[in-house]
Amino acid sequence: MIDGFLFIQIIIGFALVVTAVTAVRLKNLLAAAIALGGFSLILSLEFYVLQAPDVAMAEAAVGAGLTTALFVLAIKRTSDEEVEE
Repeated sequence: MIDGFLFIQIIIGFALVVTAVTAVRLKNLLAAAIALGGFSLILSLEFYVLQAPDVAMAEAAVGAGLTTALFVLAIKRTSDEEVEE
């Protein structure tokens, strides 16, 4: 029978794979950036479960928070139209 820790590891691993595949397959860049933020948030949960709370906090702050915000700002400032020179 599967114990609790292994079950949590399997669920988190499955969620990581699902969010990674979702981020790669999305056509909308903004949705892909949000999916990558979700991936980073789940990864920080994995670090916490593995008893590395300092790494989990850094991953949540930088990976899920700052990087996602920078991606969203960069995508919002660009246009989807090509400029002819």
